[in-house]
Amino acid sequence: MEYSIKEIVGIIGAKANNLQDSTISILLTDSRRLSFPEQSLFFALKTKTNDGHRYIKELYKLRVRNFVVSDMLPEFESLQDANFLVVKDTLKALQKLAAYHRKRFNIPVIGITGSNGKTIVKEFLYQLLHREFNIVRSPRSYNSQLGVPLSVWQMSEKNTLGIFEAGISQPDEMENLRPIIAPTIGIITNIGEAHQENFISTTQKCLEKLTLFNDCEAIIYDGDDAFISNCIESACLSHKAIAWSRTDSEAPLYIEAIEKKENETVIRCTLLGLTQKYVIPFTDDASIENVIHCLAVMLFLKPTSVNGVEKFAQLEPVAMRLDVKQGINNCMLINDTYNSDINSLDIALDFQQSRHVDKNLKCTLILSDILQSGTLPKSLYKKVADLVRRKKIDRIIGIGRDLKEYGSVFDMEKEFYNTTDDFLKSPTFRQFKNELILLKGSRHFHFERISELLEKKVHETILEVNLDAVVHNFNYYRSKLKPETKMVCMVKAFGYGAGSYELAKTLQEHRCDYLAVAVADEGAELRKEGISIPIIVMNPEFSSFNVLFENNLEPEIYSFRLLDAMIKETERRGITSYPIHIKIDTGMHRLGFQPGDVPAICERLKEQSGVTARSVFSHLVGSDSSIFDDFTKKQLEIFSAAAAELENLLEYKVIKHILNSAGIERFTDYQMDMVRLGIGLYGVSASGMKGLRNVSTLRTTILQIQHVPAGDSIGYSRKTYVDRDSRIAIIPIGYADGLDRHFSNRGGEVSIGGKRCPIVGNICMDACMIDVTDTNAQEGDPVIVFGEELPVSELSDKLKTIPYEILTSVSPRVKRVYYRE
Repeated sequence: MEYSIKEIVGIIGAKANNLQDSTISILLTDSRRLSFPEQSLFFALKTKTNDGHRYIKELYKLRVRNFVVSDMLPEFESLQDANFLVVKDTLKALQKLAAYHRKRFNIPVIGITGSNGKTIVKEFLYQLLHREFNIVRSPRSYNSQLGVPLSVWQMSEKNTLGIFEAGISQPDEMENLRPIIAPTIGIITNIGEAHQENFISTTQKCLEKLTLFNDCEAIIYDGDDAFISNCIESACLSHKAIAWSRTDSEAPLYIEAIEKKENETVIRCTLLGLTQKYVIPFTDDASIENVIHCLAVMLFLKPTSVNGVEKFAQLEPVAMRLDVKQGINNCMLINDTYNSDINSLDIALDFQQSRHVDKNLKCTLILSDILQSGTLPKSLYKKVADLVRRKKIDRIIGIGRDLKEYGSVFDMEKEFYNTTDDFLKSPTFRQFKNELILLKGSRHFHFERISELLEKKVHETILEVNLDAVVHNFNYYRSKLKPETKMVCMVKAFGYGAGSYELAKTLQEHRCDYLAVAVADEGAELRKEGISIPIIVMNPEFSSFNVLFENNLEPEIYSFRLLDAMIKETERRGITSYPIHIKIDTGMHRLGFQPGDVPAICERLKEQSGVTARSVFSHLVGSDSSIFDDFTKKQLEIFSAAAAELENLLEYKVIKHILNSAGIERFTDYQMDMVRLGIGLYGVSASGMKGLRNVSTLRTTILQIQHVPAGDSIGYSRKTYVDRDSRIAIIPIGYADGLDRHFSNRGGEVSIGGKRCPIVGNICMDACMIDVTDTNAQEGDPVIVFGEELPVSELSDKLKTIPYEILTSVSPRVKRVYYRE
């Protein structure tokens, strides 16, 4: 839908002069996601870590002419034909515009909140109801203060049902989202520990979430959850409550029995007095509960919709993430079959472009028909063609009758097939080479078959890396800092085992100030992959000067010998003012100048022009533990004095930094000009701080299950005997993959389906054995070696070591799989 710029000025209460006529259909909050500049209205959002005003001139050059700002900077005066809408708070203005847009529609809107399951319930409802309603819904998990207005902005006259998520992390946030979603039906899934650190109590958090439903007609929830029931009563919302129950036979939806089978679950229930049976293709408790929520909603929204029991059997798992995997023939594969509409396509194309660093790789899109869009195919695919052209796609492969019929609108290399089978049988399928391939298909087309065949077959043990968790942790630490404080992120040692390039690319996208690597070769590899932000080399070698200069890498300088060699080399090459970073030893006694060396350092620097001190820093010894606080404070005092002396003698500004991850957590007052984020970025708090997210998950699968009689031994050297008839699973991970042999013989354990299973016998080079006697584990089931449910810190504690060692020990032969949620 479109609005004139004059309409928007009135809606958001902005001040604007000399408006040029413009029509707006796109709300833009991230300059990197620009697709249609003439139709876009850019909101210059301010956060603790960034300011959208700094990207306005860049967007102007890209033909954007409409901006909502809170600061009318002098530099904007020269942008003559641009419209500037000045407001007090740009985020509030965005929310106000979305709330106005929502009021234009008199259709049922389902609002979903809770701690877990929001996105799954939303997508299950879409699968169950998309044939009966034209549905607009949140793309992926857009449920934040920013994501909700962008989701609701998608509503148009063709929609007959809206489904939107709402998530909060602070008190009073839901009050902002309530008028934007304005739900007629509410669902509260559950209340867990997520974001608890910002609330006084779980009750406060639940009551805050329930404010979303103040004007609802009905609130769906699990009536057997006494905590939520009490909160609904406390919020005076009981008269709207429609509870489903496993115990109350008088409930509108009474769950009589839940029978789990090997690959499916049978749900027997009574709906308004009528008995019904549903078979769903899931056996986990969370999926069962999510489906029951959907049943209750459908019963209220359209009672006849629950009669189609076959569609429950056809429910498909919701892919909660966007994977990046190594493909065949030097291809990279991005798999995103989460949902198929033009909004999610836009998001996926942006992700593909952010990964298109190697220009030798062709950008290819494999796209299926977009189903149930509510738009005439001719108009829809013209818009899709315009979008993929602007996103610089080199080739499109379309699968589906509509794409084939309207393929003429695409003006790039193209080919079309009626079905996935037709494509798989084609010569094209066997000719992929040197391509960055985005797979984007509706579930109906079963693109997982394409993904399986294009994916490079490697070791079944993988390390999954959650890039969104990296961003969360990065922003979590940044929120503790002043806006002007810079941040260095440590990506040395192959990104603490997680893979340095994908992490570096993600951090660069989110405007990290500096990266740090251990040796020059690590930095050179990042430069080859397109990383352009400054990189510090923490342990430069005398033989690495060529690599340093050729890749614009900034070395740590820790001795007069290295300083003199660096100066000599810059003079030989005719280089001036090359940035270096001076390290002061304040108590670590590893590398570094002594504080008393500062005058001599400054004398050397002032008598030459080859190098210039970009920063001065030191390293804290025990900032993670309160028992060393006196020593830490002494280090801080020594460094502060040495850094001040160096800056004074040099007579120019030098960046000062000493805080590591634990230092940021416990000594924020000493953040100075910059901090260095290491282990905290990877989800491990050095001081026990809450609020970080797990980044890396080492997982594998069960290859075989052996039935071992009581008294038999397991593995090499007969170190473990079983004292009962046992089920022993073999998994393809061993000490060559980084699984420490000290975990052998019940020294360690893994997690299967949420249950801990001990490692038995000696760990082998490529495999190990685990006792699964007390579980329902089957061959092919996933196994977690470490991750969210088995923290890496727990493994390191067993070995009396540190999480760093566990993370960096994961072998390079273990495939890294990167994903976005």
